[in-house]
Amino acid sequence: MKYFYRSDKGKVRQVNEDAVAIHELSSEGPILAVVADGMGGHQAGDVASKMAVEKLKEDWQNEKQELIDRDSVEKWLENAVIKANNHVYEYAQNNSLLNGMGTTIVASICSMNFLVIAHIGDSRAYLLDENQLRQVTKDHSLVGELVRSGQLSEEDALVHPRKNVILKALGTEPDVRPDVYSSAWHQSSILLLCSDGLTNKVSDQEIHQLLWKECSQQTVNELIQMANDRGGEDNITVAVIKHQENKVGDSTC
Repeated sequence: MKYFYRSDKGKVRQVNEDAVAIHELSSEGPILAVVADGMGGHQAGDVASKMAVEKLKEDWQNEKQELIDRDSVEKWLENAVIKANNHVYEYAQNNSLLNGMGTTIVASICSMNFLVIAHIGDSRAYLLDENQLRQVTKDHSLVGELVRSGQLSEEDALVHPRKNVILKALGTEPDVRPDVYSSAWHQSSILLLCSDGLTNKVSDQEIHQLLWKECSQQTVNELIQMANDRGGEDNITVAVIKHQENKVGDSTC
């Protein structure tokens, strides 16, 4: 598999509250990719996102069991996100200056045959397969619910005054459970994980066009540059993983 990632604080924010990481267990084994977006308006969103990513990394690196089938990976990833939620929540409860912090999270485990995704919040996962780009996560946000119920169009959602209201986040309450999605993972398919700093500025069609043309660090950089050129009011984080037999890793952060 090839993978590329980058996080950028954008043109307005003074602090980058996003976090991103990709980790391998072995040169031929599955990889874990994580994107988290610390919640704006909450204290220490950057602490929450980094803690969540680091907790998943720690559990992944300490994993001794064989994660060889889809069911075991689904269960592992769901439990890992739940543990990350409780870790962030308990830490905030014991640190008054951090009380109320939270983060979105979208995490994926990619093997040679399948992928599993768990998410909380409005950071997204997209799958490009056979030249079709699909958003495979559902935003846990107010406008996301309004769009799904037919009360709001996708176009109106982009400019809705409450588009940043998150209905479900990691670390804000105990025992939050993620949504879990799994799929076959085919040769040349591409997975994209991102924070809403990208999707608030760059359309699905534009993401599709760039990913279909090329999957590289330059593609990640171009997506981030497009979001910055259109205002860059938020932090922007992008991670892409491409399925291929010869494993080659490349990354930046």
